[in-house]
Amino acid sequence: MEVTQSSIKNVFFDYSAYELLNKHIKNRQYSKIFILVDNNTHRDCLPLFLQKSNVEIPYNQILKVKHGEINKTINTCVEIWEQLSDKGTDRKSLLINLGGGVITDMGGFVASTFKRGIDFINIPTTLLSMVDASIGGKTGVDLGLLKNQIGTFSDAEMVIIDSNFLNTLPKREIKSGWAEMYKHGLIADKNYWNQLKKENVFLPTHIDEHIKTSVSLKSKVVETDRFEGGLRKILNFGHTLGHAIESYRLNKGNQHLLHGEAIGIGMILEAYLSHNILNLSLEDVNQIKEVFLSIYKKESFTHDCINEIKKLLIHDKKNSFGTVQFVLLETIGKAKIDIEVSETLIDEAFQFYQKN
Repeated sequence: MEVTQSSIKNVFFDYSAYELLNKHIKNRQYSKIFILVDNNTHRDCLPLFLQKSNVEIPYNQILKVKHGEINKTINTCVEIWEQLSDKGTDRKSLLINLGGGVITDMGGFVASTFKRGIDFINIPTTLLSMVDASIGGKTGVDLGLLKNQIGTFSDAEMVIIDSNFLNTLPKREIKSGWAEMYKHGLIADKNYWNQLKKENVFLPTHIDEHIKTSVSLKSKVVETDRFEGGLRKILNFGHTLGHAIESYRLNKGNQHLLHGEAIGIGMILEAYLSHNILNLSLEDVNQIKEVFLSIYKKESFTHDCINEIKKLLIHDKKNSFGTVQFVLLETIGKAKIDIEVSETLIDEAFQFYQKN
């Protein structure tokens, strides 16, 4: 499936985005405005947002939750819903989600379900959320260790992307975000992949351009297939095994992986599957492995670990009639959906990942 870049709807960049935000809020005349943050964005990002915008928020309308994927749960949503209810939130209220993928996913879900839906705006503060999580209208929370099992399709009124927030991130979070950008190149734009693989992830020369390219590529896919009936599935390359790995490691204490780290492993594994099933060249597979392992630490998986990861695959949202469905690459820049893969080949993929 081939994708061309699109016009970007409801996604705004740079300083002018704040002017549009202020205009939007003035025109809508919201009864109440709330900002959802976590511990980190409350400290590092909220002052910058309030400085750049003219939004005036009473202190008791700033809703703070604990940071991290482990808190992306229905229980946290209940806490937020209760706060909104206690503060007299009505259907003319607005929720601004200021944070990474956990905040934009969960905040969107909270807003789309509270009183059957209130407006929300996403202001992503991590690279991962700028190029992926905040874009495309998917909201959701985890069910136990299972990623994004509960959620809705609901569009933000606006998404404001300000790369200045990236200055607040630790290096590990920066690296995590690059995985989704690499994915966009692998599934839809070989030239983009070739540009990205030459960049220093900590000192990129064109980061704003790269963010815009990723947003544009994803937006084109979403415009074509909003509810993931076909083409949109290509955005899940690397995620079938990557999500299972992320879920498996989530309850391993300090062994947890960030989303991009797990998806990076998933893309190496699924590139190997692509070679065996769709004849992706071995040269391309080795190149993909080399690029990801130059950025992300190689992880170790025992036989028992791999078996546990394979058991989690049955919960993947792309599955049909109990069959695990993969997105694989025909070539770099072109993906194919709904591919069945044997357990034996998955085992071989892990062996390929772990060998020197």
